Amino acid sequence: MTATNALGSTIRAWRDRLAPSDAGLPARHGRRTTGLRREELAELAGVSVDYVVRLEQGRATTPSAQVVAALARALQLSTAERDHLFRLASLVPPDSGRVSDHLTPSVHRLLSRLGDAAVAVFAADWQLVWWNRNWAALLGDPARVPVPVRNFARCVFPLAADGPAVAQWLVVVQDQAHTEAAVASDLRRATGRFPDDPRLAHVVRSLLAGNARFAELWVEGTVSAHREDRKVVHHPAVGPIAIDCDTLTDGEADLKIVVMTAAPGTEDESRFRLALLAGVQSVQDVPATSRR
Repeated sequence: MTATNALGSTIRAWRDRLAPSDAGLPARHGRRTTGLRREELAELAGVSVDYVVRLEQGRATTPSAQVVAALARALQLSTAERDHLFRLASLVPPDSGRVSDHLTPSVHRLLSRLGDAAVAVFAADWQLVWWNRNWAALLGDPARVPVPVRNFARCVFPLAADGPAVAQWLVVVQDQAHTEAAVASDLRRATGRFPDDPRLAHVVRSLLAGNARFAELWVEGTVSAHREDRKVVHHPAVGPIAIDCDTLTDGEADLKIVVMTAAPGTEDESRFRLALLAGVQSVQDVPATSRR
C-alpha cells in the first residue's frame, strides 16, 4: 500500500468508526451507515465534500497542516493517531512544546455532554479552535471571520485593522478592566509555558505594537489565568442577554473550554433559548468550506 493510499484508507477507517452522536450531530432516521458520512466529516472539519472524496481516493496528496489538524479534531483522534495522520500526509507532527489546537476524545465527550450551553474551545494563545452550534447562534458564526482574526485576545485588545473577531455583534463585559488584566496576564503565563511557539509570539508582538492598553498591562508582568466573566450579549434577534462565562482548562495542552450559560428561571434564560433557536438557520447557511 502506498503512503497516498494509506492516508485515504486511514481517514475512511476512522470516519467509519465515529458515530454521529459522538460528534454532536443529530440522529437521522433511515441511516444505513454507522459512522460519519463524508458530508458530515467535511462539515465538522470545515472542508468541502469533494476534498474529502479526493483525499480518500488518493487524488489529493498534499493536505496542509491546518487541514490535517482540522480532520484530526473532527475525527476525535488521540494524540498518537493525530501524529500518525500528519506523517501519512508527509508532514511533521506538531511539536509538543508548541501551543496545541488538538482536542482529545475525552474532551470531545465532555463537550458533547454540556447540553444547551454555548461552548467554544480556545488554545493557550486564545486562538479559537472549536465551537458548537449554540455558540454560533448566540454570538454569530465564527466561520464568517478569517481564521487569523479568531482570537479572543484580539477581541479584548482590538487592533486598528480588525473587524469582528470572536463575536459578530456587541458584547459588553461587566468589568472590562478586570477582563483586560486577566487576558494579558494569561497570555504572559502562556509565553512561559510555550516560549518557542511562533503563533503565540506573533499575537503578543501584534498586540504590543497595536494596542496601547495591552502594552500598558504587559509591562506590569502579572501572571495569572482568566477563569470567569459576566457579559451582556446584544443579540440582533432577541435583544440583550446577561450571560455567565466560565473557563475550564484542559491540563497539559492548556486548552480553554469556555462555557456560556444564563441563570435558570430568568428572562435572560428565555432570551438565551430564543437566541439559540433564531441562530440555527443562519449557522446552517454558512458554506461548509468556510468552517473549521
